[in-house]
Amino acid sequence: MLNFVWLLFFLLAFVAALIQLVFHGDGSVFNACVEAMFGSAKTGFELALKLTAVMTLFLGILKCAEDAGLVKILSRAVTPLFKRLMPEVPEGHPAFSSITMNMAANFLGLGNAATPLGLKAMKDLQEVNPNGDKTTASNAQILFLVLNTSSVTLIPVTILAYRNELGSQDPTSVFIPIILATSCSTLVGLVVVALVQRLKLWDPVVLAYLGGAALFIGGVAAYFMSLSQEALQVQSTVAANVILFSLVVGFITIAWFSKVPVYESFVEGGKEGFQIAIRIIPYLVGMLVAIGVFRASGILDAVLNSVSYSVAYMGFDTRFVDGLPTALMRPFTGGGASGMMVETMKTHGPDSFAGNFASIVFGSTETTFYVLAVYFGSVGISKTRHAVPCGLAADAAGIFAAIFLCYVFFG
Repeated sequence: MLNFVWLLFFLLAFVAALIQLVFHGDGSVFNACVEAMFGSAKTGFELALKLTAVMTLFLGILKCAEDAGLVKILSRAVTPLFKRLMPEVPEGHPAFSSITMNMAANFLGLGNAATPLGLKAMKDLQEVNPNGDKTTASNAQILFLVLNTSSVTLIPVTILAYRNELGSQDPTSVFIPIILATSCSTLVGLVVVALVQRLKLWDPVVLAYLGGAALFIGGVAAYFMSLSQEALQVQSTVAANVILFSLVVGFITIAWFSKVPVYESFVEGGKEGFQIAIRIIPYLVGMLVAIGVFRASGILDAVLNSVSYSVAYMGFDTRFVDGLPTALMRPFTGGGASGMMVETMKTHGPDSFAGNFASIVFGSTETTFYVLAVYFGSVGISKTRHAVPCGLAADAAGIFAAIFLCYVFFG
């Protein structure tokens, strides 16, 4: 599937550029595509280099936690749930704790910490991949990737900061809609994968975990929404940083008391992080180049114009269309989607309907193709099976939920 999608980006971009050259005499689009190709390659390499430092740090810390036995403790805590969602993974396997830590980092909006933990989880899952050639994604890896690309973010600090910087009168007004939309995205992603893989979501244990998570999310959301705008921004940022640094210090301290040579353990884990970061460079560059030429060819503008015309023809309100670039770009690149969101808020205003919609959809969906390229690329998987359609189904659910909630909350 990934091979087809990657090729399709280039073919569509080439056809679009050729049409503009032949029928409109505009050859500059080819220049734009070539510039995007080289620029995206450079961006991919630079991203991988930046990721190297973060991965070296967090995988080093995680290695200390593993050597101290914390991995086994986390594994036992989540085994009842994941052994039902991922029956091919042996009970008590370290992958369960890596998955838990990755989802917790996403939950708190700690993106820099989430990526190396996610790559660690993917590596652990690759060890028990039942497919013989090891280049085909397992059911467990697909489920993890879909949950990762649609995981709930409780504290959308980045979005709130952008809105505040651009002069929003109420930056936190999108807080509850984001939580509701991203919860919808995660639920749909889980259900779609469960249907394809024939998982039993109605199992009492699964329902208990999901119900507990829903109550916890609702409780934390209610607490933050009871705060003033200034207090929410301060406390959410402080809470995220306190939790992250406390985990780092806690892991190292527990490892020390467990007689683990903490520095040597950190170095061993850091070496692994460095090696993984180097391996993902070609995968990351390849995906970003394809996305870059697709965007430069002008197809995105054509799609938006078509959507706007179709929505207006059916008699529906078209205000959300101005925020669609963020929704369409989000599955491909976080940086591009962030730029689209900021541009929308600058053009239409942060508190406009389009600005609110762009903020909600940015917080309720993820960079599916980026995560797919990086996570699967880190373990050499090229046959993604149903990962792409399931991930995009979760993204689509987040987009439609964002549109609906935007009308509910902002008219």
